Amino acid sequence: MTDQISARVLDSHACRLGEGPSYEQENDTLFWFDILESRLFEHRFGAGHTLIHELPFMGSALFSVDDVRQLILGDTGFHVRERATGVLTPHTPVEADNPATRSNDARSHVCGAIWFGTMGRDEQKGAGAIYHFHRGKVRLLYPNITVPNSICFSPDGATAYFTDTVTQKLMRVAIDPLTALPAGEPELFFQNTGEGWIDGSVCDAEGNIWNARWGAGAVACHAPDGSVIATIQVEGSPQTSCPAFVGQSYDRLAITSAFKQLGSAALAAAPHAGKTFVAGIRIKGRSEPRVQI
Repeated sequence: MTDQISARVLDSHACRLGEGPSYEQENDTLFWFDILESRLFEHRFGAGHTLIHELPFMGSALFSVDDVRQLILGDTGFHVRERATGVLTPHTPVEADNPATRSNDARSHVCGAIWFGTMGRDEQKGAGAIYHFHRGKVRLLYPNITVPNSICFSPDGATAYFTDTVTQKLMRVAIDPLTALPAGEPELFFQNTGEGWIDGSVCDAEGNIWNARWGAGAVACHAPDGSVIATIQVEGSPQTSCPAFVGQSYDRLAITSAFKQLGSAALAAAPHAGKTFVAGIRIKGRSEPRVQI
């Protein structure tokens, strides 16, 4: 029997495509994006309120560089963000000459590298890819990806996970823990045959994968052997998109969601669609490593 956990609304702003949650323990702040509306959200737990920052591009992921700077992944590449002012400076272009694509899912590795994905703005088949970024250098890892998601890493940094959502297969691959570059060929971790689609994931301190199920209003926790050991129910928001560990002990899970593509009847039945949630968990989470640019 799996543990059943419930989530509550953390922030009531409804996102057309909420994605990319990232937590910074030093200031007890959660960041996330509404990709399609080009907005960055900043929720300060201590103050209990959320700031909204308008972006000049579609952002999808945020990383900590140091105490002064952050790095944002957007539809034309990476941009440095000054914490104090919010000023953005282009850093490394990615598919900047291809207006048909945008960025999507991404995670940082303990070595300071990033794996990230691109995709067609209209989810064109095979229009995207998964890349490796480190110190300003971008390497293509896997081409012909339709919807890249579930990028995350094992606690020892020796395994990477990812999916092309349309395949319903979460893959894993051995990587060099010193560089985060692949050291083998991807293999199947699990195939989803239940409700919803495999969306964003995060790996906890015990190697369990917490995976958002788009369309199912849930987050499923998979043990290292692929079995489901816990499920978080997100009531009133079927399109759950991505989780992130939050709290000073990383003992809670933040979950973004979306309301895009939901018709009037579906929205009426989903009063919390697009909102951001938080749930208590029993398995210890961990921090997202800072990146090297």
